[in-house]
Amino acid sequence: MKNRIRDLREDRDLRQIDVSNATGIDQKTLSNYETGKTNPDSYSIIKLAEFFGVTTDYLLGYSHSNLSSSKDVIEKLTKIEKEISEIKRFLK
Repeated sequence: MKNRIRDLREDRDLRQIDVSNATGIDQKTLSNYETGKTNPDSYSIIKLAEFFGVTTDYLLGYSHSNLSSSKDVIEKLTKIEKEISEIKRFLK
């Protein structure tokens, strides 16, 4: 789990203090989660999943998909379709 939390944070160009302020999880505690010194409790898992917009299963490593709802899946597919259309136009 430590890598998922850090990866999600870094993918969004956030500092630990940014996540701490947004979630109410102490920055040192967040650091401990990322380094594997401690494991988050259920409250922290839920807060982090909500903040990053992922499922708790993804955060815990039980799922490879970080999309939290069918709406997210549709938005992702729509974005991919647009990218494919742009590539096709470029190649013509």
